[in-house]
Amino acid sequence: MRLATDKWLETQKIIFKERNEWQQGKEILLGRIELVEKEIAALEEKIKQAKSSVADADQKQAELVAENDQLKATFAELTKTATAMEADVRKLFRILPEPTQKKLQPLHQRIPEDPATTRAALAERFQNVLGILNEVNKTNNEIFVNYEVHTLANGKPVEVQAIYIGLSQAYYVSATGEAGICHPGLDGWKWEPRNAIGRQLLNVLEILQGKQTAAFVPLPVKIQ
Repeated sequence: MRLATDKWLETQKIIFKERNEWQQGKEILLGRIELVEKEIAALEEKIKQAKSSVADADQKQAELVAENDQLKATFAELTKTATAMEADVRKLFRILPEPTQKKLQPLHQRIPEDPATTRAALAERFQNVLGILNEVNKTNNEIFVNYEVHTLANGKPVEVQAIYIGLSQAYYVSATGEAGICHPGLDGWKWEPRNAIGRQLLNVLEILQGKQTAAFVPLPVKIQ
């Protein structure tokens, strides 16, 4: 149990560090995109004006075209980054628990099916991806309870309360103590009956609801 706790703490430190880095880089990244787009528009206008000038039109135009090409190359690189991030978020979405998927579904649906033909602005695409990642990081640091319907060991579907420990572990328990455990995998979250921990989970719910004083409740944990 001490090893699992140390591993959990180490994971939380990594998540906290990555979340801070995302927050720090978010505004810079979006600001850079907006600036690049404005500079491209401004330079294209200057190119048109330069074509009608009489003195050093050719030289000025060449300079502006070169600068514009450089900005477009930067824009293309940012587009490539956004596309890669969207692909990673799609993979991440498949292994999120169902309540989190439902919460993030509106943002997930805004990820373009075909990045090559999307009309969505680049800044909007980055904002969408960062919004999903921020919510995932937030959820990973929370313990939350969700009412769900699960099939018990006897094959009977019953409404239960599912307790999610961030995005790493989950449990469910019915009002009569039937219980189960779950952890994420590449194919999603797989629930398995574990009635032996039903009493502990009912205690956990009462603690979370403020009906009991906070106390240590031993529960099985699978670290991958």
